[in-house]
Amino acid sequence: MDVFDALRSRRSIGKLDGDLSDAEIRTLVEAGLWAPNHKLTNPWRFTVVRGDARARLGAYWAALLADAALEPGVERASFLAKEARKPTRAPVLIVVSSRTDADPVRAVEDFAAVAAAVQNVLLAAHALGFGAIWRTGPMAYRAEINGFLGLEADDRIVGFVYVGKPAMAPPTPQPRDVDAYLRFVE
Repeated sequence: MDVFDALRSRRSIGKLDGDLSDAEIRTLVEAGLWAPNHKLTNPWRFTVVRGDARARLGAYWAALLADAALEPGVERASFLAKEARKPTRAPVLIVVSSRTDADPVRAVEDFAAVAAAVQNVLLAAHALGFGAIWRTGPMAYRAEINGFLGLEADDRIVGFVYVGKPAMAPPTPQPRDVDAYLRFVE
């Protein structure tokens, strides 16, 4: 697949099933490792959550939210059940996180490099015929989730990449107007 075809045809696929082999997961992670990284600090970490660990992560997340204030009219049990199911929406979650450097400039550059690694994983999944979607949400910003996943307390989750076989048609691409976003300074 030509790189421009891949960029134009890759879509976030929210309904996924099937499974991935260890070798396929390694291929996706290797693609992430080819992302550009200033000073070659290799700030990325890839944590794979699959099988029963997805349900355990969901249950843990729901337990964290058990004391959360809900909007009026939101039924607590159905809210918690919905939250608990989130990690099970795909057969494999690749949690992509960034080490945090004490130098704030390096920390920002490293976070950007890890975001590029996520894009590489998404493109590699697409090239291999998998569906994938990059998710964050409140779970990505809770220190307790870092602990559950075995991450360092100051690591930052850049994204949960849900991967599997597409179980839906890809969304229709929206037009892109280069001129609306392009500016030349000469």
